[in-house]
Amino acid sequence: MHYYGTSSTNEAGHLTIGGVDTIELAKKYGTPLYVYDVALIRERARGFKETFEELGVTSQVAYASKAFSSIAMIQIIEEEGLSLDVVSGGELYTAIQAGFNPEKIHFHGNNKSREEIEMALDYGIGCFVVDNFYELDLLTGICRERGAKTSILLRVTPGIEAHTHDYILTGQEDSKFGFDLQNGQAEKALKTALNNQELEVLGLHCHIGSQIFETTGFKKAAQKMIQKLSLWNKEYKFTSRVLNLGGGFGIRYTKEDTPIPPSAYVKDIISEVKALMSEESLAMPEIWIEPGRSLVGDAGTTLYSVGSSKDVPDIRKYLAVDGGMSDNIRPALYDARYEAVIANRPEAEAEETVSIAGKCCESGDMLIWDLPIAKAEAGDILAVFCTGAYGYAMANNYNRITRPAVVFVEDGSAKIVVKRETFEDLIRHDLPLYAHR
Repeated sequence: MHYYGTSSTNEAGHLTIGGVDTIELAKKYGTPLYVYDVALIRERARGFKETFEELGVTSQVAYASKAFSSIAMIQIIEEEGLSLDVVSGGELYTAIQAGFNPEKIHFHGNNKSREEIEMALDYGIGCFVVDNFYELDLLTGICRERGAKTSILLRVTPGIEAHTHDYILTGQEDSKFGFDLQNGQAEKALKTALNNQELEVLGLHCHIGSQIFETTGFKKAAQKMIQKLSLWNKEYKFTSRVLNLGGGFGIRYTKEDTPIPPSAYVKDIISEVKALMSEESLAMPEIWIEPGRSLVGDAGTTLYSVGSSKDVPDIRKYLAVDGGMSDNIRPALYDARYEAVIANRPEAEAEETVSIAGKCCESGDMLIWDLPIAKAEAGDILAVFCTGAYGYAMANNYNRITRPAVVFVEDGSAKIVVKRETFEDLIRHDLPLYAHR
């Protein structure tokens, strides 16, 4: 079978991650359980960061914390010397509680509230990624009230969309994010920002898609942005010190996925940007990127306990687990696909094809359709791979199911970094109509 990161099989024939037996993890911490391979997170982070250093390019690699945010996760990012993207007051608060340097925090989002902006200014974050004219006015006004100045990037939509192996040239006007680069919005935003002494415009930002397995889309976006920067340099004497090309770097969920290494993304992008800037006689800017999924996605594995099964003759066999759309809503939302094994015998040959059902009261609560797998029985542990991005981040309490615990494993040791929710946690904010009789 295909193993990720430090995953392997031990003498007992059990799946191990980070040198730790997953069956022992399930016994100790219960299921469902998110298990993160910390060594793989570090490897991916260094793959991006060290390639910039080898190429001699000033950069920031900012972890997009929407993929998975917790105090321990942010501390790993700090240890690896990365910057951080946040998109809400909650993500910002988590970062600050983790002790993360606020000067390396970039605040994204299409509808930042006054309270969030004030909070970010209080903490002294590195920059805001400004998304629209409302935010531009609001941020300027708050800074003016405080007699403060802050740095910004302008998020633009460059007319490129990229997903998996495809990229599409579009007007991209129909998006909730960013200033359109083609219809004059971005230029108007730049002029407005340059005329406000409260704002320091560092440069431009774009994000073209997700699960991208090639660099064509990133290079096309860079071309569009640099063409505009050349015009704006002539027209407004504006020099972009930062060019942020976003994230969306793909990972392998199933054998059909063919991602490229982090270093390959960086080398291709830098080569293109250097050539374009030279053509336009512009100074090379800092290059920022925002990997999220590509740092944590395939570093995460979810462990479930197998429960009931149901045979539908000549159609399929359902195998139910003790989690589902409450801990991984991506299959229900996006038809996301995963691979899995029985963790107590991962090397056993597939004997049957089953569909993995969750326990939520929804017929759409299906984790994996038609999975070839070793014959499973109630009590077996199912390991679903590549759940590290948007699993815990999008977990919910539908059906009043408690959210799972999160464990980090590295060098043979396991550490719980997010406790399992309790039933008491579920009702912590409930208020009664009357005293309990």
